[in-house]
Amino acid sequence: MTVSVSRYRRDFVRNPVVGWECSGREAAMRRFVDVAWEEFGGEGSGRGVSWIGFYGKGPGEDLILLERRDKPACSPIGLHGMCGRSWLSRRVVIVDDVRTLGEGYIACDPRDLSELVIPLFEPDGTCWGVLDVDSYATGAFGPDDAAGFGGWLKALGLTREAPDVSSMLRL
Repeated sequence: MTVSVSRYRRDFVRNPVVGWECSGREAAMRRFVDVAWEEFGGEGSGRGVSWIGFYGKGPGEDLILLERRDKPACSPIGLHGMCGRSWLSRRVVIVDDVRTLGEGYIACDPRDLSELVIPLFEPDGTCWGVLDVDSYATGAFGPDDAAGFGGWLKALGLTREAPDVSSMLRL
């Protein structure tokens, strides 16, 4: 199933993270997940996010959970899943229906049906982690969501640049 736009119309114009001073990456991640959850968590018009969180590179070949909302998630996770794929390829990944991925999908919550992953970069261009966003609906995310979340990430200093949606991987 190919979906060209997001199933939900999320409003990123009102940017609640602009002007918020955060002391360090942990505080910025916490602020991001709290605001994103308040704005888009749960079901309903313009919402549709079932989980949102950050993974960073851990020891060995794993990513570890850093900050998240609104429930626990898998940690550590291998690089074979979509978070690892985004981290390794340095590309935004949008999955319209995770059931099509087979072993390429790490299911922390079996109710999740779609996923958005955005790589995060240090000022020197090194990828330090990813933002992972899940939904119980298929086709829940589109390029506008990647760009919108990316603008918030940049505003909080969590990535050096907004994601390049022109090179995103859509599955």
